[in-house]
Amino acid sequence: MWSRYRELLGRGRSLGRRAWRWKSVAANERALQYRVGEQIHGFTVEQVTAVPELFLTAVKLSHDGTGARYLHVAREDSNNLFSIQFRTTPMDSTGVPHILEHTVLCGSQKYPCRDPFFKMLNRSLSTFMNAFTASDYTLYPFSTQNPKDFQNLLSVYLDAAFFPCLRQLDFWQEGWRLEHENPADPQTPLVFKGVVFNEMKGAFTDNERIFAQHLQNKILPDHTYGVISGGDPLCIPDLTWEQLKQFHATHYHPSNSRFFTYGNFPLEQHLKQIHEEALVKFERIESNTEIPKQKLWEKPREQRVTCGLDSFAADPSKQTTVSVSYLLTEFNGSTREAYFSVGLQGIAERDIVTVKQIIDRTIDEVIAKGFEEDRIEALLHKIEIQLKHQSTSFGLALTSYIASCWNQDGDPVELLKIADKVSRFRQCLKENPRFLQEKVKTYFKDNPHKLTLSMSPEEDYHDKQAKMEAEKLEKKVNALSKEEKTQIFEKGLKLIALQSKPQDTSCLPALKVSDIEPKIPFTVVETTLTADEIPVQYCAQPTNGVVYFRAVSSLNTLPEELKPYVPLFCNVITKMGCGALDYREQAQKIELKTGGMSVSPHIIPDDSHLDVYEQGVLFSSLCLDRNLPDMMNLWSEIFNNPRFEEEEHFRVLVKKTAQELSNGIPDCGHLYASIRASKNLTPSGELQEMFSGMDQVKLMKRIAEMPDIKPILRKLPRIKKYLLNSDNIRCSVNAAPQQIPEASKEVEKFLKGIARSKKERKPVRPHVIEDPTFKPCQMKTHFVLPFPVNYIGECIRTVPYTAADYASLRILARLMTAKFLHTEIREKGGAYGGGAKLSHNGIFTFYSYRDPNSLATLKAFEKAVEWARSGEFTQQDIDEAKLSVFAAVDAPIAPSDKGMGHFLYGISDEMKQSHREKLFAVNSDNLVEVSNKYLAAGKSTRGQAVLGPENADITKDPSWVKR
Repeated sequence: MWSRYRELLGRGRSLGRRAWRWKSVAANERALQYRVGEQIHGFTVEQVTAVPELFLTAVKLSHDGTGARYLHVAREDSNNLFSIQFRTTPMDSTGVPHILEHTVLCGSQKYPCRDPFFKMLNRSLSTFMNAFTASDYTLYPFSTQNPKDFQNLLSVYLDAAFFPCLRQLDFWQEGWRLEHENPADPQTPLVFKGVVFNEMKGAFTDNERIFAQHLQNKILPDHTYGVISGGDPLCIPDLTWEQLKQFHATHYHPSNSRFFTYGNFPLEQHLKQIHEEALVKFERIESNTEIPKQKLWEKPREQRVTCGLDSFAADPSKQTTVSVSYLLTEFNGSTREAYFSVGLQGIAERDIVTVKQIIDRTIDEVIAKGFEEDRIEALLHKIEIQLKHQSTSFGLALTSYIASCWNQDGDPVELLKIADKVSRFRQCLKENPRFLQEKVKTYFKDNPHKLTLSMSPEEDYHDKQAKMEAEKLEKKVNALSKEEKTQIFEKGLKLIALQSKPQDTSCLPALKVSDIEPKIPFTVVETTLTADEIPVQYCAQPTNGVVYFRAVSSLNTLPEELKPYVPLFCNVITKMGCGALDYREQAQKIELKTGGMSVSPHIIPDDSHLDVYEQGVLFSSLCLDRNLPDMMNLWSEIFNNPRFEEEEHFRVLVKKTAQELSNGIPDCGHLYASIRASKNLTPSGELQEMFSGMDQVKLMKRIAEMPDIKPILRKLPRIKKYLLNSDNIRCSVNAAPQQIPEASKEVEKFLKGIARSKKERKPVRPHVIEDPTFKPCQMKTHFVLPFPVNYIGECIRTVPYTAADYASLRILARLMTAKFLHTEIREKGGAYGGGAKLSHNGIFTFYSYRDPNSLATLKAFEKAVEWARSGEFTQQDIDEAKLSVFAAVDAPIAPSDKGMGHFLYGISDEMKQSHREKLFAVNSDNLVEVSNKYLAAGKSTRGQAVLGPENADITKDPSWVKR
């Protein structure tokens, strides 16, 4: 993955309350005993700092022999994390750090088998494994809850980073190569192939990505930030294998590294292993990777760039993006000097000047009048709630949070002292009420290093890109001698032979199935009937002063013609104002009193019947204990008195929603393909497509294009009448034990205060839908989109969660991905990703992501089934698939999410335990049997979908529907 972090809110395991308290002492107390100057396994302790508001102790060390820097964060969290990062400062756009990130993971001295990184996904119980290339550093993190697993993964990561094989064939596979379209036929034309090459072609179909990349390159043009670290597809083919090895030698050295560990495993063990397995083999060097300060401009600049047309844009004449950005010389952001950007998307080109004027005017107003106190308080409240909310991937969030600052020699420990910063900020405001206004004047108003960047689409943008690629290819091919062409053909055959060769993975460490806990800890939940028989589930958890509230309201009585508008209703219902509050005041109140309020469609497949499902809407929010009455009061107002009169604001929300859906396609294309492919397989499939598939994207585009939006606005109060009442609702609360009585009082008050339309209440879960007339049917759809790569989904109707064969199919999906599809689709096919998965709703899905192929990939899915039916896998393969499935099953669950399987999906801990036992029991015969029974051609109903460019082969085939 390249340069953009998603906030990875994982799911975590917490201990019982008393154990949690006691253990929190253990990890921190151990860390507090280290003394500055103490020497441990080749490292010297430089600083020990307690950060009580985050329940952690930071220990900073440096390695005596190499100068490698080390930060350990001790915290009572069983999900332990390791990461190593190197400052990587490329000076061209060949993508060298990104291709290197891929290639070091393809085999190392101690682990010479191909692709140990992907192989370890199936030999470990890791909760996270990945690698990231940012603009100026490369980061390799993993996390796990198992100490043996931690040592295994650490060994593989250390060897990959410091002693990789960097074989030429791996460079060709992962980076770029010239190869015949059909490698077995020298008569077919030569083309560019390679995983990173295709990944970046896919990345730059995303206009937001194009804009962000240009912005950074143009505001910081002088050094490494002026190039594309991930690689420009037109420059990637200029990189040589020699340059790749040279870049590794100069950048991947302990003297240019930063190590980070987090969690409750003992630090000494980590230091000993890192010192002995890697650092002791190196001498200190001067790492010349510093990034000089950007030379400041004397006057502002303006730049224009182009991008592809957005085929889902509501108004084709309004596809310009413009932003005004300022370089902030004294602040560190994701680059050495941060920059602040403000702008708009989806405007007409003629309005660029107006937008600039609005920005300038706003800055002047702020300097004159300052900010409202409530706005400042709302932001400080947001920081407080983020500190208290416990995510299970806190270690990953920390390593991402400190990476940039530490990379530029900032102090990562200072960054962790968030409470200090907040009180310092309050102090500054108190001493000088104009503190913020002066900052705005200095950094924005009087700052000559200011860039106005605008981006407008070009009709033939993608054609031009393709033409430049074709010219580059032609130039490369024309320069080849006959001999070199023969070598290319032979090299292509050699690569395929290597990819198809059975692997000896015995050199890699692995956990055993016997290392997996046989039983899951059960979560205590209590369901009471409140306010007229409404079920409320309470789950007491160490939530650290935060209350989590959820409710599900049924959609059963909603007339069919209103259903397509449910996602839009969910999106706007908390943003239009309620009661006495207009939409601005409501937004402010939500920020000031809660950690966010969200509403989304919720389709729940039945656990024992494929044609039965529950349809509803999920309401969720969180707040600090002290703000619970305010949060529940906000929900009451939203349910009882939502406002639907602000037509202009509604239009803005519609356009924003339509734009966001369109922006999301390049990142989620495989999900859209899978949703469409499963549309006709179960009754809930159609609803899924309506709510979150391409149908929804197209509907929102249509609404956003309407000159008169009133008819749509008038549908909202009608939906409200059926949805926002207590007829068919259930609620849940996760909070600290002492907070539950207060919470139940507030929830009861809320439920008594909302409308109900009928006198009689039905029992809970009468609201499942059963469609006896439903008949699944096959469908193949091709969505033609202006992308250079494809996203593919093929779905097969199998069995529900509690069925005997469900566990076998789940293991099979993992086995096919690891042992067959990864090789076929990524290594040989050059797609960025692909595999098989079994969803909770009993749909078995094959998918691929950023894929240069289409029908060849669908053929690979067929071959995968044949492979599975032949039973050509070993017991070791099955055990690895089990480890991988259990890593997902046993992913940690945060206190806020405990009991949610039961509340949201009706899956009890007993059902989970029974599923667990079935997973353990799966054997080779079961796997062959389910491949024959469900996946073989003609056995089960299946659907296929492709999102991607025009395709002559698909067009010729009448069984495909073109959209």
